[in-house]
Amino acid sequence: MLNVPSQSFPAAGSQQRVAPTGQSRNKVALKPGHSLLDWIRLTKSGRDLTGLRGRLIEVTEEELKKHNTRNDCWTCIRGMVYNVSAYMDFHPGGEEELMRAAGIDSTDLFDQVHRWVNYESMLKECLVGRMAVKPNPALQGSVSSLDGTVNIVIHTKRKVVIYFSHSKEVFLCCPVLIVQTAHSVGKVQVCLHKSVKDKWTKVGQPLEHHDTFIQCKDRELFYRECVLVSKADITHDTQVLRLQLPPGSHMQVPVGRHVYLKTSLQGTDVVKPYTPVDQKLIPPSQCSAEMGSDLHLMIKIYPDGLLTSHLANLPIGSSLLVGGPEGSFTMRILRDVTHLYMLAAGTGFTPMARLIRLALQDLTSIRKTKLMFFNRQERDILWCAQLDELCSKEERFEVEYVLSEPTDSWKGRRGRIDACMLQNFLERPEDSKCLVCVCGPTGFTELAVQ
Repeated sequence: MLNVPSQSFPAAGSQQRVAPTGQSRNKVALKPGHSLLDWIRLTKSGRDLTGLRGRLIEVTEEELKKHNTRNDCWTCIRGMVYNVSAYMDFHPGGEEELMRAAGIDSTDLFDQVHRWVNYESMLKECLVGRMAVKPNPALQGSVSSLDGTVNIVIHTKRKVVIYFSHSKEVFLCCPVLIVQTAHSVGKVQVCLHKSVKDKWTKVGQPLEHHDTFIQCKDRELFYRECVLVSKADITHDTQVLRLQLPPGSHMQVPVGRHVYLKTSLQGTDVVKPYTPVDQKLIPPSQCSAEMGSDLHLMIKIYPDGLLTSHLANLPIGSSLLVGGPEGSFTMRILRDVTHLYMLAAGTGFTPMARLIRLALQDLTSIRKTKLMFFNRQERDILWCAQLDELCSKEERFEVEYVLSEPTDSWKGRRGRIDACMLQNFLERPEDSKCLVCVCGPTGFTELAVQ
C-alpha cells in the first residue's frame, strides 16, 4: 500500500500539482528580488535566519507546534528542525503551500513533491536543531545502573544500514542488547549489559584504522563466517543457496550491490562476487532476508567451474566466508524515472530481481517496468513461473523472453539481442524519463550497450 499523507498536498491550485489535461498550471509569481539566486545571497549575508544567534537546540514536539505562523514558522524534515519564516517569499509554491508544513514533521509532505531537492544545502542557515527524542520507559528501566551497562548512541543523517555484532570476548559484555530507534530523527541507541557490574578504567586497545577517514574502497574486505542452511533447485543447473549470518550479525545488501563468496580450495583462496536475491520474486513481508539475518544467492552450477562445483557438493551446515556488500549502483539513478527497462541474460537476471520488487512496491514514480530476458532454452529461464504470475497480477510489469536455441514448439521471440529487437521494446513516451539496466555475460552487455 502507498503511504499517502491524509492532508491534501500539494495544495489545490499549487503550481506543483499536475493540472487536468488542457489546463495550465497556476504558477505563483515571486516578488522581484526573490529568485533562487537572491535566496542564496541572503543565506550568505550573515543575517540570523533562525533567531537563535547561531545556537543549535533540541526541539520537542510541543515546542515545534508553537511555531506555526507566517512570521514564526518552524518545520521538521528527517529529524532536523528549520525556521523557514524567511523563506516564505522565496518558495516557488507560494506561502500557502509552505504553511502546510508549519509546526509539524513535514517529511512525508516534502517527499511527495520535493524528494530530489537538496534542502540541507538550501536551508542550512535556517537550521534550528534536532528533534528531541522521547525517552523509552523500557530502556530507561534497563539502564538504571551505569556501572552495569554500556550505552552507544548513533545519530544518522538519513536512513542507513547499521550492522550489529556482539561478543563477550570483544566487549566484555553479555551477548544481550537492547536497541532503541527513533526513525524520525535518525537516532539509534544500543544498550549492552556488562558481564561484571563495575566501572571500566579502560576500554581496551583501539581497532586497526580506528578514528581514521579511510574510504571504504581503500579498506580491506571484511568477511563473515556464514552457515549454509539450505539449497533449492531453480532450474536444471541453478540453485538458490540460503546462508545464515553469525549470531547477532545483520546485513541488508542494498539493491544492485553484491557480496563476495570466499572459500579455500586445494590450499588456495577462491573468491567470486554474487548478487543476493530475495527468497521469492515478491517475498512475504518480514522475511528473513528483510530482517538481515539470511542471504539468498542464486548460483549457476558449471560442471568445470572450480567454485560452483564445490558449492554444488557442499553439505548443509558447512561454512562459507561472505564479504561486502560492495558495488557502484546507487538509488539516485532511479530519481524521477517513469519507465524502467531491464535487459538480462542468464544469471544477469539476479540484480534485476530485487530491482523489479523495488520498482513495483516502493517507487511510485515508475509507471512501467519491462524485462527482456535472454536465455538459450526455455528450461534455462530463472523464476519463469513467478515472473509470469507477477505479470498477470501487476499491470505496470511486463516480461518478454528471448531464446537463442528454442525448440520447435516455442512461440516466443527467437535470436540474439539486436537493435531491431530493442526498437519496439524501448518505448520513450512524451514527458517520460527512461532508464535502461543491462546485466549478463560481457559479450551480451557490450552488444546491448552498443
